[in-house]
Amino acid sequence: MSNPTTTAKQLEVQRIVDVLSKAIAQQRLRPGTRLVESQLVEALSANRNHVQVALQRLALQRIVTIEPNRGAMVAQPTAKEAREVFIARCAIERAIVECIGPDVIRRHRQRITAHLRGEREAVQSEDRRAVVRELSQFHLILGEISGNEVLSEILANLMVRSSLIVALYQRNEVPSCQCDEHQAIIDALEAGDNTQAAEIMQEHLDDLEGVLDLADEAAGEVNLRQALSDL
Repeated sequence: MSNPTTTAKQLEVQRIVDVLSKAIAQQRLRPGTRLVESQLVEALSANRNHVQVALQRLALQRIVTIEPNRGAMVAQPTAKEAREVFIARCAIERAIVECIGPDVIRRHRQRITAHLRGEREAVQSEDRRAVVRELSQFHLILGEISGNEVLSEILANLMVRSSLIVALYQRNEVPSCQCDEHQAIIDALEAGDNTQAAEIMQEHLDDLEGVLDLADEAAGEVNLRQALSDL
């Protein structure tokens, strides 16, 4: 959300950051994909300077890497970074569920129910992009409704980096984040059992990390206009 002092440039840079982050989180842009500035300018109808600032911001967040004479590309997390990201996610997401009481679940019941239904529909459709989007969104929703903006912001960054890790290291095409586990977390929170919810979340993230084989995979050529459309 912008404030009265937010400039038009800041809003535009944030738009570019948001679009690229979403494309990466949904695995439209895979690890190692080159982010050619001229192509981004065209695909996003953006100013080159704004694109450069957005890429620099994403580089600070470890979502993009910028190398001399090579330009920007989607980050390729190492095996060590992958382990560290999941350690961080466990800490952050346990803290998030500990902030959520039954009253919060009741207040957001309609949104949560609609989302869980969307998860199941995505899985049944076998549309991998929809599955990745919906299952990842569950974690972001918990961050939003927790009421702790700092935890929510940290989680948003970790989720994008997790998407890169899954794209690189997941062993197979089976969704690594399951609807039933999400439902179990909500059930525990609704019952006021935050300890149980935190334990389920821990097991859930352990399972997600457990399907990684930590073997690098090079990215192929990507049409940036197509990958960034509709975002």
